[in-house]
Amino acid sequence: MHWPPSLSAGPDPARRRDDVVTATVERPIEEAAPDVPEQKLRLNPITKDGVASIIGAALGALGLVWVLYERILPTSGAFGFWLCWYAVFLACYYAIGRMQWDARLVTDRLVAIALSTAALLVVAFVVHEISYTLYRGEKAIEHSNFFTQNMSLTGPLDPLTSGGALHAMVGSLEQLALATAFTVPLAVLTALFMSEIGGAWARVVRTVVDAMSAMPSVLAGLFILATVILSLGVGKSGFAASLAMTVMMLPIVTRAAEVVIRLVPGTLREASFALGASQWRTMWTVVLPTAKSGLTTAIVLGMARGIGETSPVLLTAGFTKEMNLNPFSGPQINMPLYIWNYVRFPQPNMVARAFGIGLTLVVVVLVLFITARILGGRPAGELTRRQRRRISRDARQSERVPA
Repeated sequence: MHWPPSLSAGPDPARRRDDVVTATVERPIEEAAPDVPEQKLRLNPITKDGVASIIGAALGALGLVWVLYERILPTSGAFGFWLCWYAVFLACYYAIGRMQWDARLVTDRLVAIALSTAALLVVAFVVHEISYTLYRGEKAIEHSNFFTQNMSLTGPLDPLTSGGALHAMVGSLEQLALATAFTVPLAVLTALFMSEIGGAWARVVRTVVDAMSAMPSVLAGLFILATVILSLGVGKSGFAASLAMTVMMLPIVTRAAEVVIRLVPGTLREASFALGASQWRTMWTVVLPTAKSGLTTAIVLGMARGIGETSPVLLTAGFTKEMNLNPFSGPQINMPLYIWNYVRFPQPNMVARAFGIGLTLVVVVLVLFITARILGGRPAGELTRRQRRRISRDARQSERVPA
């Protein structure tokens, strides 16, 4: 049986393509949907029920603990009272929450409350310490001579208008600068060796760095005292104190730098190798610039650890009331050692001076962190404001030049 050609062969392919094109052209173009602004999705929104549950649990726990702690049980003390209140508060909140929500949501909110409470407690401790230091040292820092004089001509019974802590501030800055200059190259090179080179020796180095991280600070001072001061006869000085601070800063900066370097994507290294760069060139021009922000943070963490150390400096720096600008000759005091010496005096003015320099130390650490945020807080590849202005200026000048 033979079918007609038009039925057996089907429609003409050329005609079919024309029909498709015609249908496509004649089909109305759909209007693009208007852009809807993105709305932030809150996983745990604050609701009236949630706030009422927290307030009810807190008040109920307060009444229950007061009856049990003060009236029934033979207990006393403010710390134990508030500790028991917090435990009962969490239990009451869980019970109230289970009446309204499922177990997973209640557990999530309970953990959120516990973490928020811990964060507030830490902030409260920090604010309390800073406020107490300011309260005890306010009488000393309100006099300008505290920042411009030393203690060479001042005795324990002299008023706060005489003497100061300039020599301790200068000593801390010089010792910290030397310790940072010694620590940064060694720490960065060690981190590069452990993360980029690797091998059997990298495990040994990592084990030694981990052991140094757990080493008590007094052992760093004893090590420098035995090797540099007693064996080599260098003498107690700011240089010896900076070496002790280096021993304390080195493992912290090394471990933090290794973690940061490991976070650099491997595709950047592969791209550098594909362009023909050697391994050291890749590390110098790709890995280190990419990890600049994290490395700066690691260095600041080490500096904050070193500038607040007392035990290593106590064994290596010596003590002096006079200004010593040369860290390589003679004893040189710093701010933690100044605090340790003068806070033990029975005279209120000497204790006020110690708290005043303690507040100054807090300010110095804060300045270090702000500086690190400014210098290293920008992600790799992001242009600075000056670079953006220069690029815009060059673009405008290129537009003015005729082709």
